[in-house]
Amino acid sequence: MRKAAFIFLGFLFLIPFAVNAEVKEVRGMLKDIHWLGHDTFKITGEKVIYTDPFKIKKKDNADIILITHEHYDHCSPEDVKKIQNAKTVVVTVADCAKKLSGKIKIVKPGDKINVEGIEIEAVPSYNTNKQFHVKERGWAGYIFKVKGQRIYIAGDTDHIPEMKNYKCDIALLPVSGTYVMTADEAVRAALDIKPKIAIPMHYGSIVGDKNDAKRFADGLKGKVEAVIMQEE
Repeated sequence: MRKAAFIFLGFLFLIPFAVNAEVKEVRGMLKDIHWLGHDTFKITGEKVIYTDPFKIKKKDNADIILITHEHYDHCSPEDVKKIQNAKTVVVTVADCAKKLSGKIKIVKPGDKINVEGIEIEAVPSYNTNKQFHVKERGWAGYIFKVKGQRIYIAGDTDHIPEMKNYKCDIALLPVSGTYVMTADEAVRAALDIKPKIAIPMHYGSIVGDKNDAKRFADGLKGKVEAVIMQEE
């Protein structure tokens, strides 16, 4: 009995070290995540992945492009072309596909697909207290795995009930209000999702500024690690 208790206490002692190792591994991913402004991220790992390319400054070669919905600052055909080649796979919802060309995979919330070895899940993304992004449009956020880490790009969304079921290590969340969550609402969303790291987005271009990102980070102090990225 005494031996079993000793083993159990030893196990409890090791838990913080295991958690710290996991967080350290997730932090290591930050060097592979590049914020290009608004909701545009370039994520490098097994593949080069772009999210919602908008105002792309230089040509590049994306392996996968994830587009959340059809608004011009998320589904921008001219920006897609700057990073698209013959092998690029564009993952998007049906109404965006009509505006684009090339290799396109159409998804809706709830779909799970594998593209070039990358696991991608489409999840709901919609407004609850405004009408810019209604649920009936079937627009999406994405949870995708890079280097063993699950990354969530929220798209233009409010704090929605489904977030309590999202499992991710890194959450990219809008914080600017008006069309999406406010910083305070995004804090509550992050607390529901419980990622190891939360990164604010959707500010500094159409609406919102660095103060929104700071308010978001301040609201998560001591609860979820928030990282404000520098635009590249």
